[in-house]
Amino acid sequence: MNVREIPKAEVHVHLEGCFETSDLVRLAAIAGEPLPRPADRLFAFEGFDGFLEFLSWSCGLVRSRDEVAAAAYRYAVRARASGVVRADVIVNPSHWGAWRHDLGGLIGALDAGWREAEDDGFPSVGLCVSISRWQSSAEAAELVEHLASLRHPRVVALSIDGNEARSGRTGSRFAGAFADAKRSGLMITAHAGESSGPEGVRDALELLGADRIDHGIRAAEDPVLVAELADRGIPLGVCPSSNVTLGVVPSMDEHPIEALRLAGVRVSVNSDDPAFLGIDLLGEYERCIRTFGWDDATIAAVCATSLDACFVGAVR
Repeated sequence: MNVREIPKAEVHVHLEGCFETSDLVRLAAIAGEPLPRPADRLFAFEGFDGFLEFLSWSCGLVRSRDEVAAAAYRYAVRARASGVVRADVIVNPSHWGAWRHDLGGLIGALDAGWREAEDDGFPSVGLCVSISRWQSSAEAAELVEHLASLRHPRVVALSIDGNEARSGRTGSRFAGAFADAKRSGLMITAHAGESSGPEGVRDALELLGADRIDHGIRAAEDPVLVAELADRGIPLGVCPSSNVTLGVVPSMDEHPIEALRLAGVRVSVNSDDPAFLGIDLLGEYERCIRTFGWDDATIAAVCATSLDACFVGAVR
């Protein structure tokens, strides 16, 4: 089976993680900013916190509307190369230093890039606007209020990301903002069960009202939670190579995506931060095929799950 030719969605990918080395070298030169490391080691960040700091440095170089639109367009090109027909792309405004006080401008520039890409035959893209776990409840509420006032059709969901291990359990801090987002018509997705254990997934479900979980793999440590995910049909946007690279699991052989799938949990395969991690979506599928022996029926089912889990075009 040619995996590329199977229609699929990507539901867990950060635009912040799609800048290639050449993009960042060029942007840094334009901005007059030094590289934090030589270009051949630019993505050699240390640990999860170093990774997040690098995201903010790289996105801080994007200072014009045209550069934002170009980044959006480049993602659509990348997605089609892997056979993606629809995608939900996560953007966290807190990383984009030049745009922190112009959310409408950022969304408008992203929309312009994706509209041009769609006109050129590339995949349809929905925007999941994300907050960081280190932010306050007031900042989250302000973001949601701003999104509700904009009512931009490109925005399909509210998301949350960041280092769960460092921030601790933040579900109660953001529950009000996420409830407001859901009432405004947005879908809800949340990073959970990555650097936290299954309690992070439980909080995302019970406190944030998540319609989808990004990562979620450590739910495998709690059989009751696994059964609930399966019974409720909550999809997980799983990123196997990211989990191995960032040390969430020791190896692909020990990754729980297959155990979760066999337990009836709806799983999709995604690239997370593809340029920074040196991967693409087809490579993610190929790793799963090699590691878990997925046959054609399994591959087709996982691709179908990705389409079902995608918020683009969903009835809300």
